[in-house]
Parts: sequence; C-alpha cells; structure tokens
Amino acid sequence: MSTMHDAPRREESRQKALQEELRELADVIGPAPLVDLLLERAFQLRATDVHLDPTKTGLRIRLRVDGVLHDVLQLPSDMMSQVLSRVKLMAGMDITERRLSQDGHISSAVLKQQRDVRVGSGPTIHGERLVLRLMPDDSSYTNLGELGLDAGQLDVVAKAMRQPYGLILSVGPVGSGKSTTTYSCLEQLNAPNRSMVTIEDPVERRLDGVNQIQVDNRIDFGFAEALRGVLRQDPDVVMVGEIRDSETAHIACRAGLTGVRVFSTLHANDTSATIDVFREFGIPPMFIADSLNCVIAQRLLRKVCTQSREIYHPNETECRILGLDPQAADTIDLVKGVPSHANFGTGYTGRTGVFEVMLIDPALRQAILHGKNSMDIRELAEGSGMQTLEQSGIKKVKAGITSFEEFQRMLLFDV
Repeated sequence: MSTMHDAPRREESRQKALQEELRELADVIGPAPLVDLLLERAFQLRATDVHLDPTKTGLRIRLRVDGVLHDVLQLPSDMMSQVLSRVKLMAGMDITERRLSQDGHISSAVLKQQRDVRVGSGPTIHGERLVLRLMPDDSSYTNLGELGLDAGQLDVVAKAMRQPYGLILSVGPVGSGKSTTTYSCLEQLNAPNRSMVTIEDPVERRLDGVNQIQVDNRIDFGFAEALRGVLRQDPDVVMVGEIRDSETAHIACRAGLTGVRVFSTLHANDTSATIDVFREFGIPPMFIADSLNCVIAQRLLRKVCTQSREIYHPNETECRILGLDPQAADTIDLVKGVPSHANFGTGYTGRTGVFEVMLIDPALRQAILHGKNSMDIRELAEGSGMQTLEQSGIKKVKAGITSFEEFQRMLLFDV
C-alpha cells in the first residue's frame, strides 16, 4: 500500500530540476556562475560534500546527500580546468600546483551566507580532483533530544554531563555524526559561569561564548600542544575535536582526572572497543577507569521519506532479525521508501542517529582495572541495561522511521 502526502513541493521541485538546470546552464554561462549555482543548490539540498572528479571524458560532479553520493552533472573536458580553477581561486589555493595535495577554505563572506566550505585537492591519473566539504550552518544547532537518542539514553548522557570532571567520548566511523553530538553537548553546557574551550581541526561551527582554537600542524601546533596550553588557562569544559594519537589521549585522560570536563571523538566500532583503543594508546588501566565517564557510540541511518513510502508486512527473515513473531507478521507494518523526485530518487530524506551509551559504573571500572577484554566489558554493560546499536536500530525500524534495508546496510547484518 503506497501513500503520497499532499505536502508542499518546493523542495521536491528543486531536487527534480537540479540536473536539468545545471546541464542547460553549463553550455551558456561561464565557470564562475556555474560554480556559484552549484554551491547554492548544494546548500539548499542539505548536501554535506561536493565531489569534482576528473575522468577521461570530462569532469564528474556529485553531491553527497544523506550520506550517499549522487551524480548531478558531467562537464566536457574543455570546461574542466576552468571550473576547477574557479573553485581553487575562491578557496585561496595555488591554481598552478596540480601535482600535490592542497587544502583550501571558502569563507562565508565570499559565499555571502553563513556557511564555510573546506576544499581539498589531489592528483589523479585523469587530472586534479577537488572535494568540497560544506560546513554546518552556524546559526542552527541540534538539541540532544533531536539526535535520535531515546529517553533512557538521554538520561544516561545527562547523568554523565552532570559529573564535575571526567571524559565523555563520541565514537564511530567517519561520517557517523560524532561532531554533531559533541557540539550538542557543549551547547547544553554553555553558560556564562563556565570557561569553555574547543580545540578543533578545523573549527566546524562557531559557538558564542566559547573560546575556539584551530590547530595548525604546519607550525607543530597540534591537538596535544594546544591541549597542554589550554589546561593552564583555568578551563571548566574542554572539547578536543579528535583523539588521534597516544599523546593526546594521555593528556585528555589526565585533564579528566584533574577537575575538567573533557569531550572528544574517537574512531572505534562500539563502546567497549573504545577501551581497547585506549589500551593500544598505552593508557594505564587506572587512568582509563578513573577518567572515563561515558562512551557514546553512534551511526546515522537514513529516514524513510514521509511523502513517498509504502507499508508492507515483514517476511520470515526480517521477523527473525527484528525479534518479531513470524506468526503475527500479517499484523505488523514496516515501511520502505518509494524512489521519487521528492527524495532525490532514493526513498529517503534526512537522517537520524542510532546510539549505544555506556556509562562507566563501579562494576565497569573494576573490569577495566583488572584488564577484562572488550567482550567481557560489553556483557557487563548490557547486563546493566545498555541498549546496543543493533537494538537501537531495530527500534527505529519498528517505529517506521527507517527501513529494514537501511538498518541492515549500516549495521552490517548477515542475514
């Protein structure tokens, strides 16, 4: 059964017309207006990245929307160098250097709106490639309650944030929303009676009332060097954009032990795997156990389009994975998206987070101190009521927020 809602079609018409609009204009306007229009449309579609990939026949242009890349335009070879040079000029990059990787920045002042763009370049066999990262809107922040955490998980995070000191980590792969979660926590704590500092690479969002520092490895001013300096400046809350190495991990743990609330992100598959990463960094078990307050693991799932979707009954395999009674399948409604112009031909619009929140309670501290492996730590956490990533995803499927296919794609289930 398909349902189509008669909602306003402004967003739909923008998506439907994008490819045709760019193709028609590519032949009649210069590279500067084309680049400006591409960026304007990318922001309207809430894209996070623009890929400009050289091929043997020209320049392939793609947008990443809701975590998935979409082809929007193929430019002929004779336009490729002009478009790439235009972007590099806007980003303050050397347009004559095509053999080495470069980093650039298009400021919001250049774009005449409150958005920044980070640009990275690199050589390929067909020429220079550019990837543009569209930074979030400074004026809009996501409340913790809007990220996708359920009520129980929100209570656990709130409890950890009330602790006067200690480390709170957001972990997951690249593009899983870790920075958004960390910014939401900072925004909740932001108050005139707190000294708050962030150390980032790059600074993704501007926070009023917060001292924000951007690291610069060209002058050996990395996370570790910046963090050492900040800890001598009487901070109450410190956010380290990412823990990438042993030195930064050691300093962050020590800061969490000396009266500072520390937020950071880390690449780890789940909450218990975070303990293994810290061990690999050479952090003593006592430091891990005493400094760590909470670990938030997360993924992003695409939400089924509300304008174009269909309702169906799960099959036996889906019932087994979702913990449903196959005998009652005919009474259970799940949803999947119907590809249409309203959802860029994907069946999905927007994303929601799925979370696993591990509060480091006394039992877990003892397990860490005694060198228990990550599986033992995970069992202890689940025994104390921790909801896993998989369980959180299943809830979203049952609630009709996402589809079984999207849940399976992101959480890598073998069916």
